[in-house]
Amino acid sequence: MAALVLGLLLDHLLGEPRRWHPLVGFGRCANALEARLYRDSRAAGICAVVLAVAPFVLLAAWLQSLPFFGSAFAAFALYLALGLRSLREHAEPVADALDYGRLDEARAAVGRIVSRDSGDLDATQVATAATESVLENGNDAVFGALFWFAVAGAPGVVAFRLVNTLDALWGYRTERYERFGWAAAKLDDLLNLVPARLTALSYALAGRYRPAMDCWRRQAPLWDSPNAGPVMAAGAGALGVRLGGAAPYDGVWHERPALGGGAAPDAEAIRRALALVHRAVALWLAALLSAGMLRAFLIEAL
Repeated sequence: MAALVLGLLLDHLLGEPRRWHPLVGFGRCANALEARLYRDSRAAGICAVVLAVAPFVLLAAWLQSLPFFGSAFAAFALYLALGLRSLREHAEPVADALDYGRLDEARAAVGRIVSRDSGDLDATQVATAATESVLENGNDAVFGALFWFAVAGAPGVVAFRLVNTLDALWGYRTERYERFGWAAAKLDDLLNLVPARLTALSYALAGRYRPAMDCWRRQAPLWDSPNAGPVMAAGAGALGVRLGGAAPYDGVWHERPALGGGAAPDAEAIRRALALVHRAVALWLAALLSAGMLRAFLIEAL
């Protein structure tokens, strides 16, 4: 538990490393591995995922097992996997630019955190994209990491973040990655199965509970991602905003199911989404600390 708190504290104080981020280096290794192993087959993709992830997970397990150093390494591994402060640092400039009517600046800022085309978005569409990104990345960059760290320590959080990175590189349903990227996409879905639903529940508890649960139940099944659907539907309901709708990808506008309800997002909705994530983190800390104290009490009693 001390390592988990220390990891969160390091993220709060230091934020994302500006240089020499391990995930950037891992991305380069993954690209080199793809260049050598790529075949248009699922077997090749499975082999690539195993070779990319397994050595680092085993190394993390060994380092965590070392006396004295192990706990510090575990906290550092969690810090590198977390993106709570980064979430705020990337989303707040979008809200600030919208507040001052600097739409081009807001488009450029949101383009750094979403995969959709941002050059032609209006102010409402920019706010929608940023709000969706905060909610979805709350799971990917915060709660998923906390869950796997609580379950399996440094090896768990390393596995989660590396698979998540591979999914971002190979998990597209394109001609090149339809089969090669299948393993990365499916494993990422599997690792997010429980964290995404805990994130959705956390948003409901930290926001408007009944609307969040209702949106999760009705709207999440309509979303194309089995994990992003619950997270964003519950988040939109918890905030009382309307998300989803048309969005441009690779020059083509795609109509997406509606999420949530109420007013369209604005700059304030982005900030309220950030506050929702932070309140949910406080809930997780309280729950994990309580569980740790109960476990210690039961061990002592027995």
